[in-house]
Amino acid sequence: MLYQLHELKHALMMPLRMQASFTRTIMGNPQNPLSKTQFGRMILANATMIERMTRRFERPEFGLKHTVIDGKKVSIKEEIIAEKPFGTLLNFKRDTKRNDPKILIVAPMSGHYATLLRGTVEALLPHHDVYITDWEDARQVPMSEGSFNFDDYVTYLREFMSLLGPNTHVLAVCQPAVPVLAAISLMASENDPNQPMTMTLMGGPIDTRVSKTEVTELAETRPLKWFENSVLYNVPFHYPGGQRRVYPGFLQLSGFMSMNLDTHIDSHVKFYQHLIEGDDDSSEKHKKFYNEYLSVMDIPSEFYLQTVAEVFQKHSLPRGEMKWRDPHTDKLIDVRPQDINHTALLTIEGELDDISARGQTTAAHNLCYSLAQRKQFHHFQLECGHYGIFNGGRWREHIMPRIRTFIRNFDTGKDPVPAKDLENSPATMPDRFDHDKHGIVAVRRWLKEHQPQNYKDTKIVSKTKPLAKKTSQAQNKKKLVPPTKKQERSVNEIQDKATTKSKKVTKKRKQTSKSKKSPAKS
Repeated sequence: MLYQLHELKHALMMPLRMQASFTRTIMGNPQNPLSKTQFGRMILANATMIERMTRRFERPEFGLKHTVIDGKKVSIKEEIIAEKPFGTLLNFKRDTKRNDPKILIVAPMSGHYATLLRGTVEALLPHHDVYITDWEDARQVPMSEGSFNFDDYVTYLREFMSLLGPNTHVLAVCQPAVPVLAAISLMASENDPNQPMTMTLMGGPIDTRVSKTEVTELAETRPLKWFENSVLYNVPFHYPGGQRRVYPGFLQLSGFMSMNLDTHIDSHVKFYQHLIEGDDDSSEKHKKFYNEYLSVMDIPSEFYLQTVAEVFQKHSLPRGEMKWRDPHTDKLIDVRPQDINHTALLTIEGELDDISARGQTTAAHNLCYSLAQRKQFHHFQLECGHYGIFNGGRWREHIMPRIRTFIRNFDTGKDPVPAKDLENSPATMPDRFDHDKHGIVAVRRWLKEHQPQNYKDTKIVSKTKPLAKKTSQAQNKKKLVPPTKKQERSVNEIQDKATTKSKKVTKKRKQTSKSKKSPAKS
């Protein structure tokens, strides 16, 4: 019913929206003398605010027409590689003969369109052949196409990776970190020749037992039935996906905005002031961001519920209990990250991430314990929130160069990054993963000191048993602990008893030997 009320509200607002749009057109016309006055700009500002508050923000375009490589402009063309009911594999084809690494960006299915990663794609385009998963709005998918759950998501990823081939590099942004790790684990267990060369997991909830946020607290404190009854609704009939059960995008958006409500209110107040002052640059920057941020899509209910249950409540992957249902055989197959030994791993976290707090993503290293140490890397970005991990200045200047260097470190033989491009973003290798610095114990110690609101003192138990590590004799000696006095007394008593018993046995043997020899002498 809530979905229908939301649509009704939008329809009732149409006359007001049309009037505001008409007023904007008149007051924004430079031929109108009032447009140059303070009074005119105030009317324009009010009309703009009303129009934006009552409009529906439709699916935006990527709009990436070109990129710059070595100081030269190169045209870009979007090309559909594979099209499925709930998602499309999109390639940003560059008009160049460069031999660059192939990277698959896995966008989250969490309420926003893949275009939210426009900045991610834009920064990677000069030196990578970029592909992205463009998920479909569930309300646009007819019921005849069936359902879509977590297992289907993993199946899509496996198909896309197989299509791109073995020399692919996978980049998972936030929520898809779990299904990406699951898909690559399954490929590793089957020794699939199309296993990707590297995977980069950014701000993803691999193990939410390590730390907490408002998102994890909500998921863990409510039963699954509550989510099913409180946040899932049927799509209205006038959409192609009418009657499909979904988690509406407008609910997800309200949840996101409520987490930083003061920031969003302040941003809109400043936007209103910029409109009155005639500061077009600042107001356009605001519009560009919020046109994207306010564009939302619905999520299939099956996928939403299974994600909440498996990732946030059962913690199936880190516990070693996750299973994937094979769509061809309908059999349940164990997901075993410990089987990964080919695909190199890079985890990235932001200091101020309030959605996936520190430690949740680096937990992937504990699960991939069969992976050689030389293939495990981590980067912790200071003064960076969740959105800043994949967009903005810190992404372009600090995070992207590390991903680029990490990828080329394993994908040798590709064209080098032009020297001119390295001037703006120097080649920087991420840190080698170190359990003493980046492990769960170290992370929790840091959280307790710096971010107590995210600290979580939960015992982490996994059914998977790590491989036994070989240690040298020198290392073993360092681990020896001096015995206590009580232990020394016990050892001495045992040794004394053993010595006494040994003497008695020796004496008895001598007597027996003499008795055997005496008849021979006689």
